[in-house]
Amino acid sequence: MFTLAHELAHIWFGVSAAFDLQNLQAANNDIEKACNLVAAEFLVPEIEIREIWQRVKNSNERFQALARHFKVSEIVAARRALDLTLITKDEFFAFYQNRIARENNNNSSGGNFYASQNYRIGRRFGESVIRATLEGKLLYSEAYRLTGIRGKTFSEFATRLGFRGDA
Repeated sequence: MFTLAHELAHIWFGVSAAFDLQNLQAANNDIEKACNLVAAEFLVPEIEIREIWQRVKNSNERFQALARHFKVSEIVAARRALDLTLITKDEFFAFYQNRIARENNNNSSGGNFYASQNYRIGRRFGESVIRATLEGKLLYSEAYRLTGIRGKTFSEFATRLGFRGDA
C-alpha cells in the first residue's frame, strides 16, 4: 500500500524519480522525500496516529495495533512512529530487526506448495477448473494454462482438493 501511495504521489506531482532507500532512511532526492511524506500521511495520518498512540504506546503489541487500525504493515506503522518522533531510532531498529528475524524463522520450513495454490489460484476457481477438466469440458492444456500447474502436480493438486481418480 505504501508503494502504491508513493507512486500515486509521483503522478500527482507529475515528476518521476528513482526509488532509493538505504537503511530505511529517506532518499536525498527532494521528490522522493515528498512522495514518502504524502504516502505516509495518506496511509497513517499524523493526527490520528497521535491520538491512538496515547492508548497503545505502553503495549508490547503497539505496532501491531497501529497496523491493524490503519491496515498497513507493522513496519510501516513503526516507521511512521519513528518519523513522528513517537519512538527513537534505536527502538525502531530493534523492532525492525526482531520483525525480520521472526519472518525468517516463519519462512524456514519453505511452506506448503499445495496450500499456497489455494490462495494463489483460489480454491473455488481451482475446483471449477478441475471439475470441467474431469468432465471433458476443458482440455488439460487449457487447465494447465489457467492454473499454472502441470502434469502430476496438477493431479496432486486435484487430489488434495478432494477429487479422486485421474486429473
